[in-house]
Amino acid sequence: MSTSAVSRNYAATLFELAGRDGSEERFGELIGASGDLYASDPVFHRFLNAPSVALAEKKDALRTALMGVPDLFARFLMVVLDRRRQSALPAIAEGYRELLDRQAGRIRATVTLPHAADDALKAVIVEAIERRFQQKMIPEFRTDDRILGGVVVRAGDKLMDASVRRRLEDLKRELT
Repeated sequence: MSTSAVSRNYAATLFELAGRDGSEERFGELIGASGDLYASDPVFHRFLNAPSVALAEKKDALRTALMGVPDLFARFLMVVLDRRRQSALPAIAEGYRELLDRQAGRIRATVTLPHAADDALKAVIVEAIERRFQQKMIPEFRTDDRILGGVVVRAGDKLMDASVRRRLEDLKRELT
């Protein structure tokens, strides 16, 4: 999912606010949970988007739910509601996570293999990718038997395709 400019701006603003007192990780957890809840809970989603529910009622419910979280974060969510940007919560969370990863010098990567990998193979793959990008990697392993063999790695906007399927397609192109 790509984040829109609006979502990136909200994420950057929240990141800056969190940086004032070193709460970047905590705010990351909170915005991530908020985005996940909005995306996965149809009741919460409908409640925040219902035109029949007054904005003040939505804000009161959120304030109650946000008891114990930093006031700065709660106020940020109130602004998101005021501006009717609640549908952007998942994208704001994604944008925030990207900023947090960049600050921490880490990269998220999707690693696709033709079969499930054991821990030793996963460690080798992670080590190789970390050397390649010179960053700490947070991997997400997937399986797809259509690649036949090898590995496909997507990290940010980079794609490394060392699959047997791609090599066969390259060979086919060369022969025709």
